Amino acid sequence: MTVTVVVGGFYGDEGKGKIVAYLSLSDSHSLAVRGGVGPNAGHTVIYENQVLKLRMLPSAVVNKSTRLLIGPGVLVDPTVTLNEATKYNALDRLVIDRSCGIIEQHHINSDRSGFLSSKVGSTGSGTGPANAERVLRTAKLAKDLDLFKDYLDDIPGIINSQIENGNDVLVEGTQGTFLSLYFGNYPFVTSKDVTASAICSDVGLGPKKVDDVIVIFKSYVTRVGEGPFAGEITESEIQKLGWSETGTVTGRTRRAAPFDFNLARRSIMLNSATSIAITKLDILFPSATGMRKYDELSSDAKAFIENIENELHTSVSLIGTGPEVYDTIDRRL
Repeated sequence: MTVTVVVGGFYGDEGKGKIVAYLSLSDSHSLAVRGGVGPNAGHTVIYENQVLKLRMLPSAVVNKSTRLLIGPGVLVDPTVTLNEATKYNALDRLVIDRSCGIIEQHHINSDRSGFLSSKVGSTGSGTGPANAERVLRTAKLAKDLDLFKDYLDDIPGIINSQIENGNDVLVEGTQGTFLSLYFGNYPFVTSKDVTASAICSDVGLGPKKVDDVIVIFKSYVTRVGEGPFAGEITESEIQKLGWSETGTVTGRTRRAAPFDFNLARRSIMLNSATSIAITKLDILFPSATGMRKYDELSSDAKAFIENIENELHTSVSLIGTGPEVYDTIDRRL
């Protein structure tokens, strides 16, 4: 039995969707649960020639035998959630905690105007205002909505029962460590904590039950929205290096910088990481594209990975070598 928590190590966009999808398939997880903020996070998964853009469902949706749970700490947009589950034929696997907070249209309207929009660079998905109302105890909960009645259950009860019965649990975080309300560049942050401890709290998982915390770092750093960004390079440099990207939810161009060891060390500390996943190695080293065996990597690519391990004193267990789920080197094997 293994309980694995997957979180982003930088500013989001590290490839959590790909890694969670890979783990759900390779480890045959029967249950995956999503923590984090809400639909302001977009996880892109490319599997069997299909591009899945997920904002509410766990990225384990690609495994047809995996139940898809949303923990009570997560904000739920009813339209986004049910549309996603319908689009990806997952309604029969969807389970939402009764206590999930609900995002309503007035939250979205508020998020798209004023301070959050003009200063912070919010995604406009309504999560900040909805979390504010939850703190004020005025937000609606999933149990208050009739349209969710067929999907509601006790998520902490389900996952802890799963663990007690000796089964694996896969926990998916959202955003990245330095978008945390507490540990990021306030006020240019999301509306709650998103480190591993908080993700566990979101789903009702006590710390003694966690076996592995995988922190995901991209081979370079990207950030969407406003806020300080050490090492940031110009847009022309981004294009020259082939690092141009856009956000899954907003479509905004991502800012970029080289791999930041200082941020990574702090992220390892804050998340109590047991191992690291590195994504987009193929962007830095095109010869690595599609590789699935570590021994096949070039000496330069291996040196990059080994330098990360030496500097961060943490093993790199998974390496992304392309956009498809199985474009992955699994060093756990």
